[in-house]
Amino acid sequence: MATQHARLNLLKLSEPRIRLLHLSWMAFFVSFVVWFSHAPLMGEIREVFDLTSDQVKALLILNVALTIPARVVIGSLVDRFGPRRVFGGLLIIAALPCWAFALSTTYEQLAVTRLLLGFVGAGFVVGIRLISEWFPAREVGLAEGVYGGWGNFGSAAAAMTLPTLAMLFGGENGWRWAIASTGLLSCIYGVIFLWRARNTPAGASYFRPKKASALEVSSRRDLYFYMAMCVPLYSALLVIVWRLGPGQLGLYGLNAQLALVAIIVSLAIVQLWQIWRVNHARLREGVPQHDRYRFRQVAILDLAYMVTFGSELAVVSMLPLFFIDTFALSAVLAGVLASGFAFMNLVARPGGGWLSDRFGRKRSLSILLCGLMLGYGLMSQIGSTWPLVLAVMATMCCSFFVQAGEGAVFATVPLIKRRLTGQISGMVGAYGNAGAVCFLTVLTFVDPSVFFLVIAGCAAVTLAAVQWLDEPRGHIAEVDENGQVQLIEVS
Repeated sequence: MATQHARLNLLKLSEPRIRLLHLSWMAFFVSFVVWFSHAPLMGEIREVFDLTSDQVKALLILNVALTIPARVVIGSLVDRFGPRRVFGGLLIIAALPCWAFALSTTYEQLAVTRLLLGFVGAGFVVGIRLISEWFPAREVGLAEGVYGGWGNFGSAAAAMTLPTLAMLFGGENGWRWAIASTGLLSCIYGVIFLWRARNTPAGASYFRPKKASALEVSSRRDLYFYMAMCVPLYSALLVIVWRLGPGQLGLYGLNAQLALVAIIVSLAIVQLWQIWRVNHARLREGVPQHDRYRFRQVAILDLAYMVTFGSELAVVSMLPLFFIDTFALSAVLAGVLASGFAFMNLVARPGGGWLSDRFGRKRSLSILLCGLMLGYGLMSQIGSTWPLVLAVMATMCCSFFVQAGEGAVFATVPLIKRRLTGQISGMVGAYGNAGAVCFLTVLTFVDPSVFFLVIAGCAAVTLAAVQWLDEPRGHIAEVDENGQVQLIEVS
């Protein structure tokens, strides 16, 4: 059933929630500027350090590697300590590896600091919980879409401004000063966020899980389901370790690779044990009816974000080269045309959230996945005989459904279980990054047309799974610090 039409006046700064929305998306924007500050200056970095093609690829992979576990960790911290402290602290701390990267004198230093900077990419998770505290269900989709879409533009803003900034600084160290300036921006904005942000509106309760080391579930069946859904995340990390190792990009030798595999397997075992420890006693005592939710909701959204955001990251990485190879374009023109895929975030992601608010979560996500599936099917047919303008239009149309689908996913996430929103967001977000790893790995074995068809096939499977998604209705219950049950409207 359609919900009440969402109306947000984003210019009405007299409203605390509107101020909070702008404060939040700008924090996300700054985090992405820092995270992707190296990308537009990679040409100069490659020249200064005399990097090989494999070394450049390794840096790009290292930049996203830690984001998978980081989103899970940050989600738990948000639920426990609140968005204000976590986001503010993350932005301030991010300045340190950013400055270290700018001061690097060896390739090894570049690699380590890039790996650490992947943590700032998890900042997205924080705002999902924060926005859900300030906006009612009938508006949360649009608000989350504005947060995600406008904040995500930080990567494009870095690409547009940092080369010019490096030129203004001038000299052989101009690129270092440009990257370091993003760290300074992050540090300053982190302080501003701590000063101005609030976890909830005045008088509202901030619900916290009893234990934040793992997601609380409602049944033994969900417990095993949850544990199974963690396995693909660690599998994605193992794929990264394989890709960076001997016989691939050669960042390290066999002994280091085996050591990293052992660490990842150990971390997986620790997390599975934490999941069991947090839930075993809770389930034995029995979960009150008002406190129950279905974990399949989380699992379905995991898959949906893997297909939407995961495919976006993968396609943005390969699209410039695809245009160069298909239409014999210059690198500059191909980059400009390919950037249109990311530019759609400004309107598409809020649009997907608005559709969810207006026409229902399940229905909107289903329609957008259908569009995504057809869009990638169309992109698989692009060839050198196509008019360039038609190829760009097909790409832009596909990107609309991809990013609107992302908005629809996170229009639903905050409506499952309020006190667990950070952890749910973290897991869903991690699946997005894991999806990018999987799709880019597929691309190493097949040509682009098959690559696009593989994504379309995954979208078809996800569309079938979404039919099992429960439309949020009525209220969810949470218990406040005084032991009182409070009802939160979700439809």
